[in-house]
Amino acid sequence: MNIKQIFIEFIEDESGLTAVEYAIAGGLVVGGMIAAFNELGTNAQTKIECLASAVAGDSSDCTPSG
Repeated sequence: MNIKQIFIEFIEDESGLTAVEYAIAGGLVVGGMIAAFNELGTNAQTKIECLASAVAGDSSDCTPSG
């Protein structure tokens, strides 16, 4: 087997392509999860601060969302 034949087989081989596709899809899923958790974390922090101030007797900084 010569170098040219090895190079052609390497170019035509698509077995590694599936792993790359899964890596890209996994990266997109993880990125989406990070964005969602960041948004949920911000909203949860706002609600917790509102509850803490309400317990302290000052609910003026709690604004209804919507």
